[in-house]
Amino acid sequence: MEPGCDEFLPPPECPVFEPSWAEFQDPLGYIAKIRPIAEKSGICKIRPPADWQPPFAVEVDNFRFTPRIQRLNELEAQTRVKLNYLDQIAKFWEIQGSSLKIPNVERKILDLYSLSKIVIEEGGYEAICKDRRWARVAQRLHYPPGKNIGSLLRSHYERIIYPYEMFQSGANHVQCNTQPFDNEVKDKEYKPHSIPLRQSVQPSKFSSYSRRAKRLQPDPEPTEEDIEKNPELKKLQIYGPGPKMMGLGLMAKDKDKTVHKKVTCPPTVTVKDERSRGGNVSSTLLKQHLSPEPCTKTTMQLRKNHSSAQFIDSYICQVCSRGDEDDKLLFCDGCDDNYHIFCLLPPLPEIPRGIWRCPKCILVECKQPPEAFGFEQATQEYTLQSFGEMADSFKSDYFNMPVHMVPTEVVEKEFWRLVSSIEEDVTVEYGADIHSKEFGSGFPVSNSKRNLSPEEKEYATSGWNLNVMPVLDQSVLCHINADISGMKVPWLYVGMVFSAFCWHIEDHWSYSINYLHWGEPKTWYGVPSLAAEHLEEVMKRLTPELFDSQPDLLHQLVTLMNPNTLMSHGVPVVRTNQCAGEFVITFPRAYHSGFNQGYNFAEAVNFCTADWLPAGRQCIEHYRRLRRYCVFSHEELICKMAAFPETLDLNLAVAVHKEMFIMVQEERRLRKALLEKGVTEAEREAFELLPDDERQCIKCKTTCFLSALACYDCPDGLVCLSHINDLCKCSSSRQYLRYRYTLDELPTMLHKLKIRAESFDAWANKVRVALEVEDGRKRSFEELRALESEARERRFPNSELLQRLKNCLSEVEACISQVLGLVSGQVARMDTPQLTLTELRVLLEQMGSLPCAMHQIGDVKDVLEQVEAYQAEAREALATLPSSPGLLQSLLERGQQLGVEVPEAHQLQQQVEQAQWLDEVKQALAPSAHRGSLVIMRGLLVMGAKIASSPSVDKARAELQELLTIAERWEEKAHFCLEARQKHPPTTLEAIIRETENIPVHLPNIQALKEALTKAQAWIADVDEIQNGDHYPCLDDLEGLVAVGRDLPVGLEQLRQLELQVLTAHSWREKASKTFLKKNSCYTLLEVVAFKEGEQKEKEGILQLRRTNSAKPSPLAPSLMASSPTSICVCGQVPAGVGALQCDLCQDWFHGQCVSVPHLLTSPKPSLTSSSLLAWWEWDTKFLCPLCMRSRRPRLETILALLVALQRLPVRLPEGEALQCLTERAIGWQDRARKALASEEVTALLQQLAELRQQLQAKPRPEEASVYTSATTCDPIREGSGNTISKVQGLLENGDSVTSPENIAPGKGSDLELLSSLLPQLTGPVLELPEAIRAPLEELMMEGDLLEVTLDENHSIWQLLQAGQPPDLDRIHTLLELEKLEHQGSRTRSRALERRRRRQKVDQGRKVEDLVQQELQSKRARSSGIISQVGREEEHYQEKADGENMFLTPSTDHSPFLKGNQNSLQHKDSGSSAACPSLMPLLQLSCSDEQEL
Repeated sequence: MEPGCDEFLPPPECPVFEPSWAEFQDPLGYIAKIRPIAEKSGICKIRPPADWQPPFAVEVDNFRFTPRIQRLNELEAQTRVKLNYLDQIAKFWEIQGSSLKIPNVERKILDLYSLSKIVIEEGGYEAICKDRRWARVAQRLHYPPGKNIGSLLRSHYERIIYPYEMFQSGANHVQCNTQPFDNEVKDKEYKPHSIPLRQSVQPSKFSSYSRRAKRLQPDPEPTEEDIEKNPELKKLQIYGPGPKMMGLGLMAKDKDKTVHKKVTCPPTVTVKDERSRGGNVSSTLLKQHLSPEPCTKTTMQLRKNHSSAQFIDSYICQVCSRGDEDDKLLFCDGCDDNYHIFCLLPPLPEIPRGIWRCPKCILVECKQPPEAFGFEQATQEYTLQSFGEMADSFKSDYFNMPVHMVPTEVVEKEFWRLVSSIEEDVTVEYGADIHSKEFGSGFPVSNSKRNLSPEEKEYATSGWNLNVMPVLDQSVLCHINADISGMKVPWLYVGMVFSAFCWHIEDHWSYSINYLHWGEPKTWYGVPSLAAEHLEEVMKRLTPELFDSQPDLLHQLVTLMNPNTLMSHGVPVVRTNQCAGEFVITFPRAYHSGFNQGYNFAEAVNFCTADWLPAGRQCIEHYRRLRRYCVFSHEELICKMAAFPETLDLNLAVAVHKEMFIMVQEERRLRKALLEKGVTEAEREAFELLPDDERQCIKCKTTCFLSALACYDCPDGLVCLSHINDLCKCSSSRQYLRYRYTLDELPTMLHKLKIRAESFDAWANKVRVALEVEDGRKRSFEELRALESEARERRFPNSELLQRLKNCLSEVEACISQVLGLVSGQVARMDTPQLTLTELRVLLEQMGSLPCAMHQIGDVKDVLEQVEAYQAEAREALATLPSSPGLLQSLLERGQQLGVEVPEAHQLQQQVEQAQWLDEVKQALAPSAHRGSLVIMRGLLVMGAKIASSPSVDKARAELQELLTIAERWEEKAHFCLEARQKHPPTTLEAIIRETENIPVHLPNIQALKEALTKAQAWIADVDEIQNGDHYPCLDDLEGLVAVGRDLPVGLEQLRQLELQVLTAHSWREKASKTFLKKNSCYTLLEVVAFKEGEQKEKEGILQLRRTNSAKPSPLAPSLMASSPTSICVCGQVPAGVGALQCDLCQDWFHGQCVSVPHLLTSPKPSLTSSSLLAWWEWDTKFLCPLCMRSRRPRLETILALLVALQRLPVRLPEGEALQCLTERAIGWQDRARKALASEEVTALLQQLAELRQQLQAKPRPEEASVYTSATTCDPIREGSGNTISKVQGLLENGDSVTSPENIAPGKGSDLELLSSLLPQLTGPVLELPEAIRAPLEELMMEGDLLEVTLDENHSIWQLLQAGQPPDLDRIHTLLELEKLEHQGSRTRSRALERRRRRQKVDQGRKVEDLVQQELQSKRARSSGIISQVGREEEHYQEKADGENMFLTPSTDHSPFLKGNQNSLQHKDSGSSAACPSLMPLLQLSCSDEQEL
C-alpha cells in the first residue's frame, strides 16, 4: 500500500487566457503570442469573448455512434501491473488444477504484488525469515504495528507466493529445455503501432477482466460438465481452494465435485484409453485395494501394450532417476514425465487430486507473452439522447444526487481512487475518435448540404472553427492535400462521467486544440515538452513489465498514471477544468490526459505552425528509433512548401528555409555514403504518387520521399538511406537509388526560399531609411503608402518595423484631416470639433517632425497668423467694457469662423450670455408681457446660475428668486383649497384670487380655482332659478344639480337642501315600488302604473290578443294540430293535458305549477257545510296570468295615501304623475261599475243570487248542522223569483249524497276532500243573464282586469258572470289538484320542522332567535316545486298586511317573459293637485291611511 493513495492532491492550475475581440480575430497569431508562457505548462485554456457562441450544428436525430468500453482499474499503469501479476499467479495455480483466493488482512485485500516486491527488496524469503524481519515487511506495507501481522504475512507468502517465486527463479525446473524469451524474439514478434488504427487494439477474447471481477467474492464450484464445455470457467474460480502442498491452502478439485466423497475401488485393474497431447496412447491404472477402503489419491497413468511389471518399472523419477516408491510417483498430465512428490521443490505431502503438471509444463504455459492491452468496442449503438440518459442516470445513481450538484473535486478524487483500486471494477463507455467527416462537425461548415444563416456563415469561416484552423494560411497542414482524420479533420468525443483519455502526445508532436461544445466539464492534466522524456522514464521505471511487452505503450492511449505519483518523482504536472464554450490547447510533445466530469460533447483537431517544424523533424527521428509508422512524410511536406515559396507566410518561409537547409545537407551526406558503398544505379521516382505502405522503410517504417534504396532482385521492399545495410544480402551492383530530386534541384529550391525569406530584409531597409530620414529627404505620403502596400501584398509578418510604418501613416492622415477641417470652409469648420490654440501649435510642430513631406503645413501657418491677430483685437474690446452687445457678438462670430478656440473668445461668450439672459428676464417680468409659467421662471433661474456672475446678474437673480418663492406659496394654498376635504366657501376663494392678481406669473392652481369658483357661481344661479320658479323642479334636474355640486371643490350651502329633497323623493318612490311591485319583479314602477298605450288602444289590443289566443287549440283537447299555433307557458314549454289553466283576461294557456293560481276558499270560516259550499259561483276560480297581472294591485285606499304623501314633496316625479292618472282612471271605472250594479236588472239578479244562497244555508242535513256553518257572506240580496226556487230545490235534492262529516277530517285536507266530493253535484247556470246585461258587464270586467288596482266592484261583477254560466269543472278540478300538491308539501315541511324541533330540545342553552333562524333556513332549502307555493303564501300574507280584501288574487314569483310598452310622460306646469281635480276629496279622506306607509 502506497502512502496517500486514498487522498488525491490536485496539481496546480494551468495558464488561462481571455483574449480581447481584437486578439481573437487572429487565432494562430494569438497562440504564438501566448506560446512563451503556455508552453512551459504544456497545456493552456482559452476563454473566448462572451459573445462568441457558435451554434451546435450536429444533426442530433441522425447522430449514432458505438462507444468504447473502459474498465477504470485497468487504465492506471501500476494498477494494471498488479492485476497482471494476480493473473499470472492465478494462472500458475489454475494450470495445476487449483484456484486462488486472495486473503484479507486488516479488512483489506492483501496486495500480493507489493508483498512480493518488498520481500525481494528486503533480500528474499530466506533472508527475511532468518533475520525475522516480517514485522518490517508489514511496516513497509503500512500495516499498524503490534498485531502480529508479520507472521500472518509470512503465512500468506508461504502459501501463495513462495511456490510461484520458486517457479519463476527456476529452482524447481528439472531438465527444462524451454528457453526464456529474449528481447530479440519479442522485438521480432512485436508489431509497431499504426496511426490509422490508433487506440484500436482489441483485448483477448478470453479477457482477464471477468476473473478480476470475481476475486472479491467466492463462487460455487462448477460441475465437471461445465468445465469440459467451457475451459474458461476455471478462470472464474480464482477464490477456490488453495495449493496442493500441506499448509499452502491450495487443494485440488475432485472430479466428482465433492472433495470428501468416498469412492470405493474394486479389487480389479481398470484400464482407460486416452489420447495424450503428443498422440501417444496411454492408460490409467487404478491402484488395487483388496479392502473396500475409500480412494483418497489420484491414480497414476501407465503406458499401454506392456505387462504390468514392465510397465511400472519403465516409469522413473526425472529428478532422482529411480522408479521405486511408485505410490508416491506423480505422472504429469502435460508431458508424461514422472516425479516423486518428495523430489519436487517444494515437496508435496501427498498425491494431489485432479490434473497435475510438472514444472517444465508450467514454465512453458506461464512464459507465454501477454497479449496487447486495448479498448474494446461496445455492442450497443447510441444516439446522443440515449447516451445522455444512460450517462446522467449512471452518475446520479453513483453519487446519489443530481448530476449538476456533484462537485468537480469529488469526481476527481473518486476517479483516481477507482483507477488505483484492484478491488472495485467500474466500467464506463466513451464515444471517442468519432469522425466528423462521417457524422458531421459540431461547428457550422460552409460546404454542408443545408443552407446556413448569416450567423452560421460567420462561424463557418471563423479561424477558431476547428474545421478551418488546420488549413489557415499560417498553418503547415494546409499544404497537405489528404484529409487526415484526427489531424486535419476534427474528431468528435461524447463522454460520460469517469470516461478517460490516457497519457499521450499528438502524432508528429503537433499542436492540438479541443473545444467543449456543451455538457459537464472535462478535466485535463498536462506535462510540458521539456519533461516528456522524464515522464516516459518514470513510467517505464515504475511499470517495466508493461513496457517490456509493449514498447510503444504511451503511443496507444491506453495507460494512465496518477499525477501525484508523477509529481512525487519530479515530473511537473498541471491541471484544468474545461467548461462548455472553452478551448484547451496542447503544445508540441506535451503529454496530456484527463477524464470527463459527466455527459458532454467535445471536438478536437491538430494544427501545426512555423515554430513546430523543428519539433516535427525531431519527431521523425524519434519515430525512426521506435520503428513507428508516420502519418505523413515530413520531407514531402517541406519540399511541397519549398516548391511555391511565394504562397508562404514570411515566418513560415523563414522556418521552411532553415529546415530545407538541414534536410539538403543530410541528403548530401547520405547519398555520399551510398556512393561509397558502391551503388551507382539511380532512377527518378514520384514518391508522392505512391501509397504510403509502398514507400516505407522495411527497417524503421519511415515514409520515404527524397530518396530510398531498392534492389532489382528484391522488389518487395526498400529502405531509407539511413538503413542501407538492412535492405538485403544482394550485391551492391543489384541495388539502385530511387530519388525525387537531384542534388542540383534541391539547392535551387533552397535559393527560392532564401529569396522569399530575405525579401523582407530589403523591404525593411527601405522602410528604416524612410522613417529615420537617413538620406535627409522626407518621403511623400504616397511613397510611404506604397511601402505599406508592398508588405501587405507580399504577406510580410506583422513586425515592429511594419507597425511603426502604419503608425506613421496614421499620424500623417490625422494631421492632413485636421488641416482640411481648418481650411475647407465655414460649414465644415462649424461641424468639426475646434482646435485650441495650443493644439494648433502642437499640430504645426508635429507636421514638422513627421518623416513625411506635407504641403498642407503652409495652410496651418496662415491659420495661426489669423488667430493671433484676432486674439489681439478681442483683448482690446474686453479692456474697454462696457462695450455694445453688437460689437461683442460680431467678434464672437468671427472667432467661430476661425475654427480654433481662442481664450479671449470664452470671455466674449460670457459677456454675450449675460446680456441675453438679462434681456430675457426683463421681458418675462414686464407688466405688459404675457405671463410666463413657473417652468419658464425656474428655467430662467437655472440659466442665471450657469452664466458668469456680475452685479446686474446677481440683482436680477435675487428678484427672480423672490418672485418665484411667492408664486409657489400661493400655488400651494390654491392646491390645498382644491384638494382639502373640508371645502371652503366662495368668499374665501375670491379673497385668494384677489391676492394673486398682481403676481406676473401664470399659476395653474390659481387658474383652476378661478374656474371652480365660476362654476360654483353658475350652479348657485341655477339653484336660485329652480327654487324661485312657478313650478316644482323635476327629480332628474335636482339629481343633476346635486351631482355637479358634489364635484365642485367649493362649499355650497344649498347643496344639503337639494340632497334632502332628492332623498325624500327616492324614499317615496321606494315605498310606492314596495306597494305595487311583486318580489323579484322585472318591471319598474313607472312601467306598472303608466299607460302602456291610450285607454282605447289598450282595449283594442287586449281584444285582439284574446281573439288570437282563443284561436289556439285547448291543451285539454285530445290532440293538437301540428300546423296551428300553440300557447307557450312562462317556462318556455307548450302547456298540455291536465294541469293547464287559461288566463281570464288574455285567454292564453299556462302550466298550473308554473304560475300563481287562486285558492278556491280564500278565507274559510271555522265551519263549512256542504250546502254552503254548493254556492260554487263564490269560489275563487278567477285566474290572471303573470303577463296580465304585473303588480300586487293594491287597494284604492292605499294608492290615495301615497298620493297624499306625494303632494307634500317639492319635487315632480314621473311615477307620481303616472300614479295620479292611474287613480283617476280607477275612480272613473269604479263609478261606471257602481252605476251598472245599481241598475234594476242587475239588482234583481243580485237579489235572486242572495235568496239562493240563503236557501242553501237554511236547509242543511241534520248531521251537518252541528258541524258546518255558512260560508263566506256577501252583500244583502233581495228575494228571487220562483224560477230560482226551483233551481235551489234541484240543488238540495242532489245534496243527499254529500259526504258525511264523520268521514271528513277537520283542516285543510278535509276541505279539499269535501270540495272534491261536491264536484259531481255542481249544476248551473243558477241565473239567466240576458245578453244586454252580460255584454256590458263583461266589458266592465275586462277594463277592470286591465287596471293595476283592486276594487270590490270587480269581484261582484265576476260572481254575477260566474252564476250566469255553467260551472267550469275542468278548472275547478285543476285548482283542487294544485292545492292538494301544495298541501302535501306543507305536511312534509311540517314533519321536517317537528323533527328539527325535537333535536333542538337537547341543547337547552340556545336562544329562541337561533331556533327561528334555523326554521327560516330550512324553508329556504326546500325543493323547487315547494318554493313557488311558499312564495304564493308569503305574497298572500303580504297582501293581507297591505289591507287588501279576501278577493285579491295572490301574486306570483315568476317573471313574465313579455314586457308592455310604456308611454312617455310629459311634465305639466301645474301642480300635482291640479292634475287630477276629482281626486281631491278622496285624498283628504285618505290622510289617515298615510301612516301605514
